[in-house]
Amino acid sequence: MSQITARIPDDLLAELDAAAISLRRTRADVIRQAVEYYLDDYEDIRVAVAVLRDPADPVLDWETVRRELLDQD
Repeated sequence: MSQITARIPDDLLAELDAAAISLRRTRADVIRQAVEYYLDDYEDIRVAVAVLRDPADPVLDWETVRRELLDQD
């Protein structure tokens, strides 16, 4: 396992320590889990943006969609 060093503001460190105490985990455990969650979210966003930029995916006109939905009985 690799080790990294990061500088964080004192107020963020205090929040980290409070979370670690509350969760009964070490600082390293909380940071590791936070990074894992962040990277999972980042990957989801990356995929979503790629889908939105796909030229093969048709773009819907909101007014057309709205009109078609409202005209349905």
